[in-house]
Amino acid sequence: METTMGVQGVTAQRVGVFQRMKCLPQRFGVLGIVVEQRVYHVMGEMCRAYDGGYWDYYELSNGGFYMAPRSAHAYLLEVAGNGYRGSLSADAAGIVACAMAYSHLSFERDGADCARAFHQLRAYLLDHPEQREILRAID
Repeated sequence: METTMGVQGVTAQRVGVFQRMKCLPQRFGVLGIVVEQRVYHVMGEMCRAYDGGYWDYYELSNGGFYMAPRSAHAYLLEVAGNGYRGSLSADAAGIVACAMAYSHLSFERDGADCARAFHQLRAYLLDHPEQREILRAID
């Protein structure tokens, strides 16, 4: 397990393989599979080069959660809604995809869990090394 901490004190810990199945249902209930699929869809919409793959799950110390592709290479993201175009690490790209999926779902469904997840993730990303680019992408 890896743990990272920002200045705000929100930490992220990668979820172990045996705990993965519980993560999404614990946070989003029956919408867990919808959230996961929406994150993949958002990533595919933003990144032409994205073609699937294994994603790591991360639990945040403030109760939040995000997922990120397991990859050493950067992703070129193009966000049609705000004109953002930039290269982000796999971790930062996953944060962007999750934040956008949570935001969209918070308006489409009984979105309290997704709205809470968005704000928990935002608190974490404010101390991320790629904070500026992430914020530009989700603006």
